[in-house]
Amino acid sequence: MGLARKYQINLSNTRYYHCVSRCVRRAFLCGEDMLTGKSYEHRRGWVETRLLSLAKIFCLDVCAYAVMPNHTHVVLYIDDKKAQRLNDKAILLRWSKLYKVSSHAQQFLQGECLNEGQKSELSKEINEYRSRLASISWFMRGLNEHIARRANQEDECTGHFWEGRFKSQALLDASALLACMAYVDLNPIRAKLASNLEDSEHTSIKLRCEFAKRCKQPNYLARFLGNTKRHVHKGIPFELRSYLDLVDSTGRCIRAGKPGFIEPRQKSILEQLGLEARNWLKLTTQLEQTFHGAIGRADSIESYCEHRNLRRRSNISQSQRLFM
Repeated sequence: MGLARKYQINLSNTRYYHCVSRCVRRAFLCGEDMLTGKSYEHRRGWVETRLLSLAKIFCLDVCAYAVMPNHTHVVLYIDDKKAQRLNDKAILLRWSKLYKVSSHAQQFLQGECLNEGQKSELSKEINEYRSRLASISWFMRGLNEHIARRANQEDECTGHFWEGRFKSQALLDASALLACMAYVDLNPIRAKLASNLEDSEHTSIKLRCEFAKRCKQPNYLARFLGNTKRHVHKGIPFELRSYLDLVDSTGRCIRAGKPGFIEPRQKSILEQLGLEARNWLKLTTQLEQTFHGAIGRADSIESYCEHRNLRRRSNISQSQRLFM
């Protein structure tokens, strides 16, 4: 039996999570309907645009994403500290970009005076919005509900567009984060939708490649910190160039007709994390099938289960085998 959402997402364990949403329609999220010949490819653009716009509003960072024909992947970092730092006006302005706020909130934003009762109600409202802006559930709701309504309107129908609620997996350590990001970024390669990273439409890896050519990183994605020794509150603890090189090398390994190994490199990310090439390939091609819950090293899984008071150590044998 799966864990309730409130137990799956817990910031004391990790702030990184892998979320997957699957479509239930025969015509899929995008692509071409083989029966009618109608193309739904434009819907991938809907998802990507909405996803990146939500990233600017919510206090969450998008580490990786891929919009596939019948499902979407997104790796998120919850920046709850940012939500606490924002002042009341900033919270209301962000939330009002997505949903309607109360009359008290509108008066406050317009600079009008409020009585004590109105201030009390507004304070409760702001606290609720502050919590929601750092919530993966509300982020995914803002993404999936928006796409479902647009798709239903286009298809001239009603009913479910997504397969229930999204699935989430906790990424407990750096090894799990890196493996999951590569797994997400390589989805189009494995599905034969693209032959290289730069042609992987509607993915984070394509955006990173485009910006990397100009020696930049996209503002709307989580940044790679590199080997900096400065104290940084958040970011992906790897070097961008090494990550791009790693994902490209892995993609060449998993393509048909290619040998299954990664060329030796001086102090590669795999070596730093103690991951064997064989295990790495399994992680980046079968991550969802291999892990059905939190992902990480054996000690991370143990700590996670103890903190959540879980008797069953699910995934522990897989962690011991794949993460050295």
